[in-house]
Amino acid sequence: MPLLPLAALFALVTLVCAAFLLLHAFRRSVGTGMMVLLIPFYVLFYAFSQFEHPRKSLILAGFFGCSLLAAVCLGLGAHALSESLSSLPPPGY
Repeated sequence: MPLLPLAALFALVTLVCAAFLLLHAFRRSVGTGMMVLLIPFYVLFYAFSQFEHPRKSLILAGFFGCSLLAAVCLGLGAHALSESLSSLPPPGY
């Protein structure tokens, strides 16, 4: 269970980094912003080929790294939570 707050922290960092990407894409054009927002893997192409920012490496590392870490922490936290709940006796006994 202590992994779930950590997953929330990683997800928050991912959200902030995604906001930088989306703002840059919408400033470029509305069409580019909509493609980044709606096409699942276009954000990968956009982030590495068209995204220009002084802190590009930090933003991309935060976005992709924290996305992966949040997913791992959520998976492990959910597994630990389900294991602890399955060890309880069923209700009504």
